Amino acid sequence: MNESILIKGGTIVTMDDHDSIVSGDLFISDGHIQGIAAGSSGGANVVIDARGCVVLPGFVQTHIHLCQTLFRGAADDLSLIDWLKKRIWPMEAAHSVPSLRASARLGIAELIKGGTTCALTMETVNHTEAVFQVVEETGYRATVGKCMMDQGEEVPEALREDTVTSVEESLALLESWHGKAEGRIRFCFAPRFAVSCTSELLSKVARLAQERGVMVHTHASENRHECELVEQATGLRNITYLDSLGLTGRHVALAHCIHLNDDEIAILKRTKTNVVHCPSSNLKLGSGIAPLKRMLEVGISVSLGADGAACNNRLDMFTEMRTAALLQKVLHGPEVLPAKLALRMATIDGARALGLGNEIGSLEVGKRADVIVLRVDSLHSTPRPTDLASAITYSAQASDVETVVIDGQLVMLDGKLLTIDEPGVVKEANREAELLRSRATLRDKI
Repeated sequence: MNESILIKGGTIVTMDDHDSIVSGDLFISDGHIQGIAAGSSGGANVVIDARGCVVLPGFVQTHIHLCQTLFRGAADDLSLIDWLKKRIWPMEAAHSVPSLRASARLGIAELIKGGTTCALTMETVNHTEAVFQVVEETGYRATVGKCMMDQGEEVPEALREDTVTSVEESLALLESWHGKAEGRIRFCFAPRFAVSCTSELLSKVARLAQERGVMVHTHASENRHECELVEQATGLRNITYLDSLGLTGRHVALAHCIHLNDDEIAILKRTKTNVVHCPSSNLKLGSGIAPLKRMLEVGISVSLGADGAACNNRLDMFTEMRTAALLQKVLHGPEVLPAKLALRMATIDGARALGLGNEIGSLEVGKRADVIVLRVDSLHSTPRPTDLASAITYSAQASDVETVVIDGQLVMLDGKLLTIDEPGVVKEANREAELLRSRATLRDKI
C-alpha cells in the first residue's frame, strides 16, 4: 500500500476544467488525491513543506523514445531519413538488453527530475521487455510499445522483421504487461511509420488495437521526403493512407504531423485522432513547423513530447511548452498559443490523448496522485509571479522541480531521486554507450 503524503501550504494549480488555483494542502493516500486545500494532515506518514512553491499535476509527454537516450549527441545535424539510416537504425540494431536497460533508466531519471510523470514511448524492435521492467522497477507511469518494422531500404538486418513475428511479439508484450501495477504500465502498438511498415502490418495493427482496446503510437508527416516516399508507394498522402487502413481515431497518437494539407486536417478532425507536437525535435532535424494554430482552431487534440535524446537532445517539458508557444507566436502573432494553453497541452491534454484523462493530468479529488512541486523563487522566476501559467511556461526550468509523486509514491524528494540511483545510472549509461558504439556500424562515422 502506498504511503500517505501531505503536501502542505502550496499554491495548487489544479488544471481542472475551470483552471482553478487554490492555496493550501493536498492530501494523498492509497495512490489517490483524497483532499485539496483541506488544511489538515489527515495523519499523513510524510509531510512536505510546499510554502512558496507551486503544486502541479505531473507532465504527460506523449512521444518519447527511451531506447534512444544513450544516443544523445551521436546523431546531430542530419535530416530525418539520413539521421535514421546513418545513425539511429545502426545504433538501435546494436542494442543489447543491458544497454537498453541503461538507456531506459537514464531517460526515466531525466523525465522524473524534470517533472514528467507519464510518457507514451516507442522503443526499438528488440528487447522491449527490458523497458517494461525498468518502468516497473522505477515506479514510473508509461504506455510502452515495441517498434514494428517489416520493410524499408537500408534497414539493418537486426531490425528487419517478419510481419507475423512482429505482430506475435507485440501481442506477447500486451498479454504480459498491459494494465500491470494497477494500470500504471500499459502497452501500445508502435509501428514506426508508413515508410518502414507494409500495408499488411499496418492493417493488422489497426484491427488488433480495436479488438484489444489499446493505443497505436506512430510517426506521420514529419519530413517532406518521408511524405514523398509514402505517396510514391501508395498514391496517397500520409494521413489519407493511414486513415484508409484504419489507423486514425481517439486511440491513435500521431507524432509530428507537420506537412498536412486541408484534407488531412479534416481527416484528423473527423476521426478525433491525437496529434503529438514535438517542436524542439522538429527544429533540430529541420523538419518544419507544425500547423498548430490551424489544428487547435478546428478542435484537433494536440499534446506535447520531447521525442528522443538523439534529436532534441533533452527530455524537458518546460523547453517543449516554451518552444511550442514561441514558434506559433512568430508565425501568427503574440496572442496565439498563450501560456495557459501550452500548460494544458503538457498536462490534462496529454492525459486525455492517452485515454487517461479521468485518472491523471489534473489535481482533483479521486484522481491518481501524479503530482510535482515546483519552486518559483529562483533568480529566473523572480519577482514572485502573479500569472502562474506564464511563470511555469516561460520562466521555469527542469531544475526548479523539487518533489515528484507518481501513483501516490514519492519518487523524488528535495531534488533527490528515490527509486533510481542517479550516480549509478550515469556510470552505467556511460559504460553501455561506449560498448554500444563499439558494436554499431555507423555510416559516415563521427
